[in-house]
Amino acid sequence: MKQKIELGKTQELIVTKETNFGVYLNTPGGDETCHILLPKSQVPEGTKLKDALEVFVYKDSEDRPIATTQKALIELGGIARLYVKEISHIGAFLDWGLSKDLLLPFKEWLYEVKQGDEVLVTLYLDKSERLCASMKVYELLRCDSPYNKDDEVDGRVYETSDNFGVFIAVDDKYSALLPKKEVFETYHINQQVHARVAQVLEDGRLTLSVKKKIPEQMNEDAEYIFKCLKDAGGFLPFNDKSDPKDIKNQFHMSKNAYKRAIGHLLKDHLITIENDGIHMVC
Repeated sequence: MKQKIELGKTQELIVTKETNFGVYLNTPGGDETCHILLPKSQVPEGTKLKDALEVFVYKDSEDRPIATTQKALIELGGIARLYVKEISHIGAFLDWGLSKDLLLPFKEWLYEVKQGDEVLVTLYLDKSERLCASMKVYELLRCDSPYNKDDEVDGRVYETSDNFGVFIAVDDKYSALLPKKEVFETYHINQQVHARVAQVLEDGRLTLSVKKKIPEQMNEDAEYIFKCLKDAGGFLPFNDKSDPKDIKNQFHMSKNAYKRAIGHLLKDHLITIENDGIHMVC
């Protein structure tokens, strides 16, 4: 079976013809009518017939397949974070390392994109066999990360959901979720997040937590609550029966975390817990 030249991929092709404006390339034994041009400015010095060249194949401004020795920042089906060079009436144009910019059509946006942004995208072929970018990367993020439970990781937010939480691309390539119960602030697209791996699911996706392990986090939470108590003059109208939503809004932590922290303060004789709230011990 003859190999085909593949759009959107780096591949090794053979020089089959030399011209004044470049060389034509093809796969070994490929159909002569399917060869593509590598422009003269891209041809390495000393190139001869039957030499093998590593090139990336895309389409030029006239929609013709063309080869380049420049390195593309993303390949078909891959994921990369690309710089937004321009916004036009058809979408955003991204810098992907080649002379012709990459189109991110409006229909592939997940949020409003602005010039100067960096966006996490995948590369796909549209119905007209043109290479385009899409921000819909969820299904393409990898589930084979090297991370284990309690490892610390870095990632960026690429989508948010009121139902599920905050979707994060760890290292810009691994699938991770900060669950709704762990969300104590407003997260923005492209926001960098440092978190701990709370769980590695059976399918390899990561569940994250921005909280530390319970003993360490309890100490930090207790210090924060005690500071809030001092700033409030020694009294706060919250106890272990307070509404979880009120606790989350006030202290940016879960009710369980709050109860652990005030229990720690009580044990250290720093507060008393009364029906009306918590009081600092004078």
